[in-house]
Amino acid sequence: MSLRSQLKCWKQFGLILLAFAAFSCSVAIAPGDSGDLTKLVIAEPLHGTGYLPLYVGIHQGFFEKEGLNVEVVTFQGGGAHTNAVLAGDAWAFIGGPERNALAKIKGAELRAIAHVVDRGNVYLVAGNHLNFTPAELQQNLAELLQGKRIAVSHFGSTPNSILRYVLSKKGLDPQKDAVLIEGEHTAALAAVKTKQADFAITTEPILTQGIRQGIWGEPVYSIPEELGSYAFSTINVHKQTIDREPETVERFTRALYRSIRFVYDNPDEAFEIATKEFPMMPKDDLKATLDRAFADQLWSSDGIVKPEAWKTGHAVVRKANILKEDVSYDAVIDMRFMQAAISSSRL
Repeated sequence: MSLRSQLKCWKQFGLILLAFAAFSCSVAIAPGDSGDLTKLVIAEPLHGTGYLPLYVGIHQGFFEKEGLNVEVVTFQGGGAHTNAVLAGDAWAFIGGPERNALAKIKGAELRAIAHVVDRGNVYLVAGNHLNFTPAELQQNLAELLQGKRIAVSHFGSTPNSILRYVLSKKGLDPQKDAVLIEGEHTAALAAVKTKQADFAITTEPILTQGIRQGIWGEPVYSIPEELGSYAFSTINVHKQTIDREPETVERFTRALYRSIRFVYDNPDEAFEIATKEFPMMPKDDLKATLDRAFADQLWSSDGIVKPEAWKTGHAVVRKANILKEDVSYDAVIDMRFMQAAISSSRL
């Protein structure tokens, strides 16, 4: 994506934020087909295994038991999932709460009501065409990346911000010391395969697919391991939704908490649900993907965004110069409903 296109995208994003700053949030919520269930549309930026707890809640009927008909719809493109909520096309979006901070600066009020992905769910991989020896891969990361072409998702996305953050922390200037090839997250595989990129910032299941196809090897840098707890993907709604529909938010968070616990308590059943969500993915690849997720403690264990998780995410977008000013935890995150869901589960 060219700089001009990036700026145009952010300009459009800002216009939508301004237009819907005072927008009534009772849209994207309607009676279900049965007349008994309330339909909620959740916007996702991609269909990925990181969002498995959300899919589990649908398949296991946890949302339905709370009187909700939850539908997950993919909105691809920079900020499209956030814009879907701002435009009233979705009740919530799943994504980084830094989107809420960006919205707040531009006049809109969004809040994270639940935590799903608690690690920076991306990995740095090196193309096998580079023919690095194991010893070379163990050398200083800055030396590995100096002057190299790195495929990454579009400017403004969380993976892009993380890459810029890591480069800066390693003493490299993202603008001068490496070439960032920005595009859709799915393009990384082809970019490295065709040798248009040397490295890639990628996520599952693309990571495992690239390993199986011999395009790259195991990650040379694990973001989940290096950054620890991270507010990577949360469920985000209009603040007005919280004010006007607290019962709906309460029901949703209760169901999502059950979903999160189900994933950790029943990994084999969670895998079977994943096979339904990703029917085209070889089961061996999917199993490897989920094994990595469990090993990395990818998902939040309780749905709560901890202050330190926001601190890490906030530092990333500030260092990447995506977020121009500091935004506090309480200004973008509201954990009251998830905390209540945890308490009610113990009764």
